[in-house]
Amino acid sequence: MTSISLSAFARVSSLGMTAALAACTVPVAMPVQPAAPPPAAPAVGQADSARIGERGLVSAADPRAADAGAQMLRLGGSATDAAIATMLALTVVEPQSSGIGGGGFLVTGDAEGRVETIDGRESAPAAADAHWFYVDGRPLTVSDAIPGGRSVGVPGSLRLAALAHEKHGVLSWRTLFQPAIRLAREGFVVTPRLHMMLSRFSRTGAFDPAGRALYFGDDGKPKPVGTVIRNPALADFFETLAGRGAAAFYAGDNATMIAAKVGTASRNPAPMTTADIAGYRALVRDPVCGQYRVWRICGMGPPSSGATTVFGVLKQLERFDLKALGPTNPVSWHLLAESERLAYADRDRYLADPSYVSVPVRGLMDPDYLAQRSRLISDTATMATVTAGTPPQATARFAPAPQQEEHGTSHFVVIDAKGNAASYTSTVESAFGSGVVVNGYFLNNELTDFNIVPDKDGLATANRVEPGKRPRSSMAPTLIYGPDGKLLLAVGAAGGSTIPVQVIKTIIGVLDWDLPVGQAIALPVLFAPGGDAVYIEKGSALEAMIPALKALGHAQISAVEMPLKTNAIARAGTSWAGAADPRSEGAAVAQ
Repeated sequence: MTSISLSAFARVSSLGMTAALAACTVPVAMPVQPAAPPPAAPAVGQADSARIGERGLVSAADPRAADAGAQMLRLGGSATDAAIATMLALTVVEPQSSGIGGGGFLVTGDAEGRVETIDGRESAPAAADAHWFYVDGRPLTVSDAIPGGRSVGVPGSLRLAALAHEKHGVLSWRTLFQPAIRLAREGFVVTPRLHMMLSRFSRTGAFDPAGRALYFGDDGKPKPVGTVIRNPALADFFETLAGRGAAAFYAGDNATMIAAKVGTASRNPAPMTTADIAGYRALVRDPVCGQYRVWRICGMGPPSSGATTVFGVLKQLERFDLKALGPTNPVSWHLLAESERLAYADRDRYLADPSYVSVPVRGLMDPDYLAQRSRLISDTATMATVTAGTPPQATARFAPAPQQEEHGTSHFVVIDAKGNAASYTSTVESAFGSGVVVNGYFLNNELTDFNIVPDKDGLATANRVEPGKRPRSSMAPTLIYGPDGKLLLAVGAAGGSTIPVQVIKTIIGVLDWDLPVGQAIALPVLFAPGGDAVYIEKGSALEAMIPALKALGHAQISAVEMPLKTNAIARAGTSWAGAADPRSEGAAVAQ
């Protein structure tokens, strides 16, 4: 049986299905101006669920970051410009989740349906090997591996941003930094979510002195909700990056500081060189696209497991009439659980960095293979056992290994006035990453997304640590096009290995159940990551379905808290409707 511990999942609030659907109104958006004084903390769970934009929209996990992107749209910027500005602002106001010290994946699409993807995933230093997280011949636990230097991968965010801007930017590079510089220099307000995360993850030694000085008081406690925090070191560094470009991150003083801090960290010091940092490159990858019913689904390929897992679950459900079943029928959620079990089994066996492992992407997306997998699903009973299949082109044999948990990711989506889209997931992995701060930003702990134990049952795992390798990710930035070839939905989520299922239920909500995008995001989450275990969102309408799901054969069902945070924009007639997860502090802001 495959199982995971979800007890540490960070989640602020939960809405039952009925309440969540009723809460999704669609008010007309008013322009949001830069905050001066710093904006008040948004109330948890009270973020606006939808906004209508005639020309452009940004949806992000923090309204101040969403407004940073919207400012770029108002200046005539592209979706890519706005996405970069949003990422930079999130570095300031959501330091627990994303930023320039981490990495991410970007999926862009134009009005004609041309889709591109950029891989800005962090990479292991050259000194890393399969036993990178072993001490005295024994593997570290994940919680012991996270703090300090050994978990840090070479950050990819700025290389991704620079490459994306080169390809699709309209505004000057310097302009994209201005909202983030103002937030860092003039200050931003501590929100309930930031305070909660500081309190929950203030492990001894998890924050280095620079991090503690920024976010904790003299009494050692996190600064209270409503406190204005200023980050002049980050503002100064943003000024440097704005003037000198991404190269200022990967060479010179900043690179020297990263290598030194990783190598001398008080917890888990590890070798990383300035050559490791200078050699990092963001990569243009082929998008992974497939046909689900009448819709074209496009996402990020390996090292992300997002696109193949999202599409696999959907395609395996294609033969069932989800529209007729609807969201209140336990059979719908039973079918979703069974399809997830199959797709996650394939994910855990095959997905990894394609530069190191032969990943059978075409096989995992093959309609005949997925139809074969679908035939294992019954609408009246559960599968007794679930194992990975053998998709076409699967030449290598690896042991299955599930992903670790994480809490430090953010997703944001943008549609610009020309109908171009950007779906961007950015991460530092765990909350506040490694806890190591350089120039006011947190370095990631992305290397704990590798399998700490490199083999299982005598077989290597595809996602083992190797020098220069990029760890497997669950991030699933997604674009969906209608039968007319026009963009219909841009979506993505944060929340570790729950990311694909958050995206899937939102897609099903919009496409199969005809829900407005805000209502689709508010749907509860069911997570069945292989084996027999099924997890449902605690406090949601799914709890009332537990007896019916058990009657269908799901004996191991747990209601748990999950780190749910989805953002999306969908076509609404001739306009766009943007929404943020009501469980988060997010918001959609119109151009």
